[in-house]
Amino acid sequence: MRKLLFATLAVVFILLIIFLPPGSLAALQHYQAQFSAWHQHHPLATALVLFAIYVVVATLSIPGATLLTLLAGSQFGLIQGTILVALAATFGATLAMLISRYLLRDWVQKRFTAPMSAINRGMEQEGLYYLFALRLTPVFPFFLINLLMGLTPVTTLRYFAVSLVGMLPAIVVYLNAGRELSKLRSLGDILSPGMIVTFILLGLLPLVSRRIVARFRTH
Repeated sequence: MRKLLFATLAVVFILLIIFLPPGSLAALQHYQAQFSAWHQHHPLATALVLFAIYVVVATLSIPGATLLTLLAGSQFGLIQGTILVALAATFGATLAMLISRYLLRDWVQKRFTAPMSAINRGMEQEGLYYLFALRLTPVFPFFLINLLMGLTPVTTLRYFAVSLVGMLPAIVVYLNAGRELSKLRSLGDILSPGMIVTFILLGLLPLVSRRIVARFRTH
């Protein structure tokens, strides 16, 4: 019975991700009551299914991660939702990086020559600070960071750790918004221009700080 329930929930989540257009906030709100009922009666199964689907979505860069984050916020709250989504997103990002490194290296190198050059320069000059900044700021899309970082020498463990910390602020913002899911009118209500500027400044902070410290050391 539990296996059947788990499979049913997984299928429902997958179908929703496939057939709901990206940013379909109204549809997510429509099904919120059903999600709440599943979570109330089967909290562990719902969490496991959401985690598994989120990892797949993040790994394959399937549209729907934002909606899943909002859903997690509405069902699991800020603390549990942060643990669930942060780990799922980071596992997915790390798997995508490893797929790029070991399976798609030649294709990525040929397809993204220009951004790959920028990534290489950034990593050579700033190291992990650069990766941290990329996770905080919307300079490159999520999927592109994973693909391009697979071609750099960054280790898997460091990539996981820096990605986890770098993605936390945005995850917390969306989870917090998910707690008021029924009141949202659009995804634009979540990330205002001011919030985006804040993320950009946070991403630039470690790079600027490092350069300031390096300049003082040379004098």
